[in-house]
Amino acid sequence: MQFLSTTLSGQSLIQLLNSFKIYFELSVLRLFAFGFAAGLPIMLVFSSLSFWLREAGAARSSIGFFSWVTLAYAMKWIWAPAVDKVKIPVLSRLLGRRKSWLFLTQIFLVASIAAMALTDPKQNLYAMALAAVAVAFFSATQDVVIDAFRIESGDDRQQAAMAAAYMIGYRLAMIVATAGVLYITALFEVSANYDYSAWQSSYLIMSGIMALLIAFTVSAPEPIEYKNEIASSSHQSILQKVKSAFVNPVIDLIVRYKSHAILLIILIATYRISDIVMGVMANVFYVDMGYTKQEIAAISKIFGVVMTLVGAFVCGGLINRFGILPILLTGAILSALTNLLFVMLSKSSHNLELLTLVISIDNLSAGIAMAALIAFLSSLTNKEFTATQYAWLSSAMLLLPKSLGGFSGVWLEKLGYSQFFTMTACIGIPAIIALLVLMKKKWHA
Repeated sequence: MQFLSTTLSGQSLIQLLNSFKIYFELSVLRLFAFGFAAGLPIMLVFSSLSFWLREAGAARSSIGFFSWVTLAYAMKWIWAPAVDKVKIPVLSRLLGRRKSWLFLTQIFLVASIAAMALTDPKQNLYAMALAAVAVAFFSATQDVVIDAFRIESGDDRQQAAMAAAYMIGYRLAMIVATAGVLYITALFEVSANYDYSAWQSSYLIMSGIMALLIAFTVSAPEPIEYKNEIASSSHQSILQKVKSAFVNPVIDLIVRYKSHAILLIILIATYRISDIVMGVMANVFYVDMGYTKQEIAAISKIFGVVMTLVGAFVCGGLINRFGILPILLTGAILSALTNLLFVMLSKSSHNLELLTLVISIDNLSAGIAMAALIAFLSSLTNKEFTATQYAWLSSAMLLLPKSLGGFSGVWLEKLGYSQFFTMTACIGIPAIIALLVLMKKKWHA
């Protein structure tokens, strides 16, 4: 890799360390709290919910199909133009355009997470699905606002570090929403069998934490650049506003990237496919391998997430120093290769040391890959259409992986764990090829 050869050829350690000072800028630090708010709800309808459903006796195929509730994150482009242009009565005047949307979605998130807590999937799987869809919808809407806030709040130099800060907050929230949920559930359990009241308590606590995060939204400043955009568009007709919201953002992307459109589509659509398809069955795998809640919480949901934070932090500094594409390629290669480590794990007996090693390497690579991808997608957007364009791009990133992830339980039952993990590694190859071609063409946003 070019960035490695540059380092080994005598690059000053002091210069490299100076690249990390950007993390202490206020606009970067603010994204940590927003990342935490974004990371909490998604794990409650993805990772932790799959564990809950498995304990409640749901079939692996049902759990796989249940992951389709997260398709809301891939469909958010549909309502993103409304987030970009529509004012919320009263709240917009009091808080500002971005903050008012963020405040409202967080209120609904608190309520919908509580609705999940008050539903026993063993008794009513359909009601749980509805509650989970609500959480996913409002969480995806929150992501639209936060992504726009992030891109509008920093200059191009800050975007990689802001993406990394967002990822660090996001992954810390994952610790709370996964390890925290498992620990709390284990703490409240009164029997070794399935205990709905314990899961109810943990999800009600998560709803309370989400409520506390609203304070960060209220205290954050509205992005200045977006205020200018509001002023410039305040006298548009209804037809002009519709065109500006739904048509212009798409035309802008096509005009700017038409010569590289196919490569960019392949890259964005397949970059996370290995991680997401495998991730749907990760907790199911740990349960089937005989690991306890406490072991999974300590190793996968805490230690593993810490390694993800390390990867995201290092990624932000490296991108600031070497650029996006080399680090993006590194993340794509590591994401595919690390899935093969789970093949080795599936052939072993109950082995905490091996589990720790595999999860550490996998999460380190995931941190690098995701921080690089967020920075890359941010670089593609035009700040005139921030929320809509980023929603389009991030939706394209999730649509194919999330759609295929719904079939992961079916594939697992037919293939077995070893072949399933091998398959998830192979489906990451198109993203690597697309990146190599872009680098050969010396492409940049």
